[in-house]
Amino acid sequence: MAAYFSDMDGFVGGASAEGESARTYTVKKGDSLSKIAKEFYGDANKWKKIYEANKDRIKNPDMIQIGWELVIPD
Repeated sequence: MAAYFSDMDGFVGGASAEGESARTYTVKKGDSLSKIAKEFYGDANKWKKIYEANKDRIKNPDMIQIGWELVIPD
């Protein structure tokens, strides 16, 4: 079972029983991949990292939807 904590709106992080870290982020109104990348990595240009980790859900990186839970890779 994973232990979870929340540091910011929409962010959930934790550690799995195997010791691997996992982060997810729930998309809010006004979000974009570059805005989320800036928040997590300090660099808006790293939006492709989030896109690649969520390709199964995101068909168009310019159109993310409120309520989607995105994986935020380390």
